[in-house]
Amino acid sequence: MARDIISRFIWIVDTLQRYGKLSRAQLNDLWMRSSLSDGKPIPERTFHYYRRAIERNFHIGICCNSRGEYYVEGNGSKRDKAFANWLLDNQAVGTALQSAAVAEGRVSVEEIPSAREFLPTVLESIRHNEKIVFTYAGFSRSLPEPGIVFHPYFLKLYKQRWYMVGLRERSGDIRTYALDRVREMTILKDTFDMPDGNPAADIFDNIIGISSSKAGVKTVRLRAERTQAKYFRALPLHHSQSEEVHENYSIFTLRVKLNYELVHEILSCGHTVEVLSPPELKAMVLTELEQTLAMYKPQQN
Repeated sequence: MARDIISRFIWIVDTLQRYGKLSRAQLNDLWMRSSLSDGKPIPERTFHYYRRAIERNFHIGICCNSRGEYYVEGNGSKRDKAFANWLLDNQAVGTALQSAAVAEGRVSVEEIPSAREFLPTVLESIRHNEKIVFTYAGFSRSLPEPGIVFHPYFLKLYKQRWYMVGLRERSGDIRTYALDRVREMTILKDTFDMPDGNPAADIFDNIIGISSSKAGVKTVRLRAERTQAKYFRALPLHHSQSEEVHENYSIFTLRVKLNYELVHEILSCGHTVEVLSPPELKAMVLTELEQTLAMYKPQQN
């Protein structure tokens, strides 16, 4: 899809989100002042073509009320909205960087594991509910494991790494595989049946990260110093997060399962965050701290 077309899609969605509701005349007035317009309004037929393309490519609906005002549809789950916002942000950043004449070395990015070789294959498999077979070089194995037959249910992005989550056919259990550890992959002709309901919500709705657990959901309470509380406010640890504000600190409450990623999110905050409850989580954090401290203690002769 042409870069300038993507830029137009992004402009329409972003403008409607910022202004709320706009008539076609109001939208065209704003469009004429943008750098994308070339001084020409958006023809009616073209505008409706853009609407359909935005819905098809970004899963964002643009509705029209009885007064002829257009607005971005507010329905949809938090997960759908998060996906749409992420997709738009990535397209906007990519378009801006490609179109700007930035001197070499003036933009710095992180080196992250690449998933682009196999991401299209997994997306195609998910679209048609087709099984895949792949070789996986997991960190816990000395040699890559070939011939894994897998039913990919959905993809998850975490810490800038792509993971596919689904059913491993041989063992019959749910597994998570990092795409950057895949060495080769093929789509099979056989199809699989998706479980009833929403497996993504069932597996990951109550956890932070990718390490699932069969344990029950716990109420987690964290005491965060004032500055750290601002970070938690700007980038919540979990969608269930709520805050109780005090003068020099805040208490954040989450409804999550206890897992590896939660412990390490807390540890990454250092002394600025304290676990108040549950006691099991306090014990998990304390064990990690004790084991880390033991590594730096002088060895007794």
